[in-house]
Amino acid sequence: MSTLPPSPTWTGSALHLDVIIAVAVLAGAYVAGLVLSAQPRSAGRAVAFFLGLAALLVATNGPLHVLSEGYLFSAHMVQHLILTLVVAPLLLSGTPGFMVDAVLARVGARPARWRVARLLTRPVPALAAYTVALVAWHLPGPYELALASHGWHFVEHAALTGTAMLAWWPVLSTSREAPALHYGAQILYLFVFGFPMTVVAAMITTAETVLYPFYSLAPRVIDLSPLDDQRLGGVIMWVPAGLIPLVAFTLVFFRWVAAEPDDAVDAVPK
Repeated sequence: MSTLPPSPTWTGSALHLDVIIAVAVLAGAYVAGLVLSAQPRSAGRAVAFFLGLAALLVATNGPLHVLSEGYLFSAHMVQHLILTLVVAPLLLSGTPGFMVDAVLARVGARPARWRVARLLTRPVPALAAYTVALVAWHLPGPYELALASHGWHFVEHAALTGTAMLAWWPVLSTSREAPALHYGAQILYLFVFGFPMTVVAAMITTAETVLYPFYSLAPRVIDLSPLDDQRLGGVIMWVPAGLIPLVAFTLVFFRWVAAEPDDAVDAVPK
């Protein structure tokens, strides 16, 4: 059963030590990897990675997180969008290939584990894992569990972010061992990338009753009923679920076009 939300003081700067420690560890490991490696470095990738960490801190600390945990379903959907459509692609694209391959080598030290790790980065299993996490954590039972316990809320966010990184992998991977798809296949993949979130958003938006009783008890910090807040959250999910893959589709298309002359030159007999 959900606990009663706190009184309406959502403007505080609540900080969560577990998230801050996780971000500090990731930042430290990234810097150490760059310093200790003789591999070429990309300022652009480093900027993307640290922007991803900054977005993670903004999403999981301060007013947005307080609103999500205690007051507004729509704020919680903004939080989930940042994690899956901003944090995940920035962290993945910002990690140099040699770091990704080093992690894969460590995870896949045994052949069976390597096969599992390699399989999870392929389009169908990656998108399936993301779909399962997205659907499962927006079912009333697991969703209410995450709201009632900070520990489970952390697990929810880790699951959504981690599986979103897998879902972005076929498009943004920098790894040689588990590379991204060819540009043409990326475009096909991006056609279906937004479907899972669109389906979840449609179910939430069109629901005739409040799906999450927690928010029925929440103090009203804006002039929205719990049902209207739920519908707003569904729309907030629905629109970016279509727009962001479209933006990615456009970028991939132009990268493909730019790469074609190089491919043509390489194909000329010498």
